[in-house]
Amino acid sequence: MLDLGGGRALVVTTDFFTPVVDEPYDFGAIAAANALSDVWAMGADPVLALNLVAFPPQLSAATLAEVLRGGAEVVRSAGAVIAGGHSIQDKEPKYGLCVVGFGETGHLLTKGGSRPGDILWLTKPLGTGTVTTALKRGIASEEEAAAAVASMKRLNRAAARAARAAGAKSATDVTGFGLAGHALEMAEASGVRFRFEWSALPFLP
Repeated sequence: MLDLGGGRALVVTTDFFTPVVDEPYDFGAIAAANALSDVWAMGADPVLALNLVAFPPQLSAATLAEVLRGGAEVVRSAGAVIAGGHSIQDKEPKYGLCVVGFGETGHLLTKGGSRPGDILWLTKPLGTGTVTTALKRGIASEEEAAAAVASMKRLNRAAARAARAAGAKSATDVTGFGLAGHALEMAEASGVRFRFEWSALPFLP
């Protein structure tokens, strides 16, 4: 985050990963939604993004085009634009974005802003990591896979705006470290403890 003065802040993040699903379009859309989420989790709004691509030469250009189309359509639906990017050859495909956004310094969200008595809200159900692992092992049903893909492609824009309107001070996006890992980061940064009620946690099928 860079304080631009006058109450404005510049937020820049980068996120990319290897495919979590088989469909190239869905992979691109999921990776883009994930990268955009980092900006919303800081209380800012994305305005532009740069494609980050690593792609094996033996895969077709049509496959890469679908990955990029998925990412571009998600970025467009977020109200931002793809302003370029960079690509390299690699043994394993990877895709993501560098995202630039703007926010108000007085409304930015941090991992260290939690206070005793705060309520933690989850904007999506948990379980995408479990389902994508099951997909790789061929043991996830079509219904389970579809629910996970839909959740991963759904943008956090409305949730982020609702959080700001409600006066939230702390946020993060739950990704690779899972709920427990990201909650631990927030708890340690805030100097508080988090208490979870298992029956209140939302899960994917």
